[in-house]
Amino acid sequence: MKFSEQWLREWVSPALATQALADQITMAGLEVDAIEPVASAFEGVVVAEVVARAPHPDADKLSVCQVDDGSGEPVQVVCGAPNVAEGQKVPFARVGGVLPGDFRIKKAKLRGVESRGMICSASELGLTEEASEGILVLPVQAPVGEDVRDFLALDDHTIEVDLTPNRGDCLSVKGMAREVGVLNRLAVEGPSIAAVPPAHDETFPVRVEDAEGCPRYLGRLIKGVDVTAETPLWMVERLRRGGIRAIDPVVDVTNYVMLELGQPLHAFDRANLQGAVVVRQAREGERLVLLDGQEITLSGGTLIIADERGPLAIAGVMGGEHSGVNAETRDIFLESAHFSPLAVAGQARAYGLHTDASHRFERGVDPTLAREAAERATALLLDITGGEAGPLVEVVDTDRLPGEREVLLRRARLDQALDKVLPAEDVGEILERLGMAVEAGEEGWRARVPSWRFDVAIEEDLIEEVARIHGYNRLPVRRPQARLGLRPDHEARTPLSRLRRQLVARGYFEAVTYSFVAPELQAALLPEAVSPTLANPISSDLSVMRASLFPGLVRALQHNLNRQQSRVRLFETGLVFRGELDSLSQVPMLGALVCGAREPEGWSGGKDKVDFFDLKGDLESLLAMGGEPEAWRFEPGEHAALHPGQCARLLYRGEEAGWIGTLHPAVRARLGLKVDALLFEVRLDALTHGKVPAFQPLSRYPEVRRDLAFLVDADLPVQSLLDTLRAQAGEWLVEARLFDVYQGQGVPEGRKSVALGLTWQHPSRTLNDEEINQLVDAIVEESRLHLGAELRA
Repeated sequence: MKFSEQWLREWVSPALATQALADQITMAGLEVDAIEPVASAFEGVVVAEVVARAPHPDADKLSVCQVDDGSGEPVQVVCGAPNVAEGQKVPFARVGGVLPGDFRIKKAKLRGVESRGMICSASELGLTEEASEGILVLPVQAPVGEDVRDFLALDDHTIEVDLTPNRGDCLSVKGMAREVGVLNRLAVEGPSIAAVPPAHDETFPVRVEDAEGCPRYLGRLIKGVDVTAETPLWMVERLRRGGIRAIDPVVDVTNYVMLELGQPLHAFDRANLQGAVVVRQAREGERLVLLDGQEITLSGGTLIIADERGPLAIAGVMGGEHSGVNAETRDIFLESAHFSPLAVAGQARAYGLHTDASHRFERGVDPTLAREAAERATALLLDITGGEAGPLVEVVDTDRLPGEREVLLRRARLDQALDKVLPAEDVGEILERLGMAVEAGEEGWRARVPSWRFDVAIEEDLIEEVARIHGYNRLPVRRPQARLGLRPDHEARTPLSRLRRQLVARGYFEAVTYSFVAPELQAALLPEAVSPTLANPISSDLSVMRASLFPGLVRALQHNLNRQQSRVRLFETGLVFRGELDSLSQVPMLGALVCGAREPEGWSGGKDKVDFFDLKGDLESLLAMGGEPEAWRFEPGEHAALHPGQCARLLYRGEEAGWIGTLHPAVRARLGLKVDALLFEVRLDALTHGKVPAFQPLSRYPEVRRDLAFLVDADLPVQSLLDTLRAQAGEWLVEARLFDVYQGQGVPEGRKSVALGLTWQHPSRTLNDEEINQLVDAIVEESRLHLGAELRA
């Protein structure tokens, strides 16, 4: 919510400086994000009138103007703006004036013609960031010679407040003024809003078919409006300071009333309405072209405004292009309605939209505000565009409007929660200042909640209100006292914190991504994955619960690569969601991704790229932390996201526990990645499970080692060879180490040489050669029979 400080102070003006006012608002729970001046610093710019304009003798695009700046004599100035004209009131920078950017105005000659000053545009005064197409034309009533900063009230600030979703009542100047008034014990005085007497009897029929979604709908026919009229500069400026661009007087008035009172409005072109205005749910497959030109297909259940021909607008979100106000519009139908938050919630995001109206309706708009807003907008429209207003038609279902709520605040509960005893009269006064009707009793206070406070429903809400208005910084600060027990240390489990520290020590950074991802990204990586689709997503590209950590890590990789970070090492822990809602499983996982150089850039580091075995080594360092690395196995496998030749399934005690591999080239091309990336993902329950370390006495007797080099088929996994030799090596084998794999000269085509180092050691005696030779012979024979392995000569 952005608003002008001066506009707020017209409603309520405490004796506080800008920063102090912002601090007070923040301490009341409405966090101020930014305070910015509404215009850049400049001086020496006054209101002037163009009394004469003539073409420049030597330049087609320049004009020679005589301006009256209030000094008594006309001043000659050369102007290049195409819209300068005689009789205009304009901002004029005198010689010696300083424009934003420390640009000082001096006498100059342009193509031989003297120029003593400068007629300014809005961008040259720092009022807009975009370059203006012409000079800023001021209202005809602007007094010549007055300082432009004073005339436009530019010594003002825009205050931006980051409101929590429960405080939709503050999404207006009126709402913010209420808060400031309560905090400072000041009366709030807004503009006087009276009912506009109808000038004609014509109405337009309204029918509400979904009273649950729209319990109150008001409409008024205003005939003979001049849409080409100019929106007053004061309104344009207030809209600009509220973050809204002026468009035309009808749209500007509806936006202005929304900023002022908090009630979104919409105006339809009467000529494009047929039959009656109908508030109903959309029929599956109906289409609507929105005001932004986007054509959408409506889903059943979407609350819409329609006529007898079809949809006109998504209720509380955005109007349609066909029925919108345009330059040919002469009669308008002004809509002011109360839409239920439940009916509007999620509708904008479902169509990839987010509007000021949906932002307010989703959080709740005062159900009693619609009539007041309609009268205010009507009066402003008649003043600016002319025309004649008809009677205000209202369709209301009082049974479906939010009812009055009474909440009991107990004295004992308040004292306990605040750890402070407030005088009873202070508590009652705070509640009354918040707009509540309060009845004091022996037990405490019974408060009737005002219609604009949707967030106050239970006793704790009233306690919060009393605390924040009294002042959080005035509450006592005491440290809680509690007996804390030692947390048990499960020796058979590896804490997640240790796994994190291990990866950080190996050069990884922890990533935290959303638990929901883009459906297209998940489909590219996991085409057969089944996971829930969100009914109310943050945005259309975050609408599916992740079935793996891979999509979030790949998205993070894209983000880093787009910012010239070529060496990326990320890991993440979190839940993945598999299956439909009725059979959903939530599995905690640990995943990692690497790409780029093996070593950081440096004089001593090489330029080799990271490969599969680098990532496998990092993963094996995690597996070893559980104390039972022999329980883990890597097997060749196929995964839709991973390269067929560089992919392995990870097994823990024979059950699938994860995957590791290089990103599939087809997937990489589909995602637009130009570099290889390697990923792994492991179940956390298996990764953190281990065994309690146990001491084994060290043998005093010597080890015996034999090195064996086998010729095996090139596609034979080394793990198969290791399994065979362990089965035949006997109980005294203490280590089997792979130390060489070779293909090339001296090795037949289609075969590879695998060299293994085997170490035996007996705990109570020295092993002799005969025993070892028997074991080696058994290993060689079993390997030959089952694996086709031969000892290499």
